[in-house]
Amino acid sequence: MRAANQLVARVLEALRALVVPGTTTASIDAEAERLVRDAGAEPAFKGYRGFPATVCASVNHEVVHGIPGPRVLREGDILSLDMGVKLGGFYGDCAVTLPVGRIAADAERLLVVTQDALARGIAQVRVGGRVSDIGHAVQAHVEAHGYSVVREFVGHGIGAALHEEPQVPNYGPAGRGPRLAEGMVLAIEPMVNMGKPSVKVLSDGWTAVTSDGSLSAHFEHSVAVTSTGPWILTALPPPAVSGPAVSGPAGSGSTASPPAEHRV
Repeated sequence: MRAANQLVARVLEALRALVVPGTTTASIDAEAERLVRDAGAEPAFKGYRGFPATVCASVNHEVVHGIPGPRVLREGDILSLDMGVKLGGFYGDCAVTLPVGRIAADAERLLVVTQDALARGIAQVRVGGRVSDIGHAVQAHVEAHGYSVVREFVGHGIGAALHEEPQVPNYGPAGRGPRLAEGMVLAIEPMVNMGKPSVKVLSDGWTAVTSDGSLSAHFEHSVAVTSTGPWILTALPPPAVSGPAVSGPAGSGSTASPPAEHRV
């Protein structure tokens, strides 16, 4: 299962180079599909309930499920890319929001807060914890910074199917919902609005936008529950460096490469 998630992460990393002014979202989608199929995998989203593309490409006030097309990215936009693959019978899922060129300071702050909220949610992943502990940590961080959490879309379990139980909301009180067990894998994905939390779906039946037109950011990792804490399956290993090893905090108690006994 890690192979599928690592592939998603590598493709999203490669797509970063295309997220520049003048690029169309359709061209980003085409490159994503090429990379996925060249790796021997299948796009998980394309054809899923009729979705027509490999990636969800959501710009500015688009929250999630944006359909790639002829839209040209402009300096100052933010672009959320959400992508899944199927490889070796398992699914991987990951999302990131990227700046297009130079972006405004308030947009940059939204991206930072959303990414930090994801890290705080992941830090709650532990054997015996509750699913709602994750959403509580996300919501507390987001609202402390004056933003709001989308309610209509939530995270989910993932494995042999793209969407499995349990659902993983990004809000709510701690200490509720199913207990986390070793071996579970959760796709944790806060969607955070600069304005109000409400969203609406456009006439294409897919693209969700903020009701008030405010910016929205979306970050996602697929995370395994292990006896030693969270294992982020979609975290790429750090590049190799020459010279003596440097130790330091892993961040949020998570790890990209756990011991062999925790491999999923």
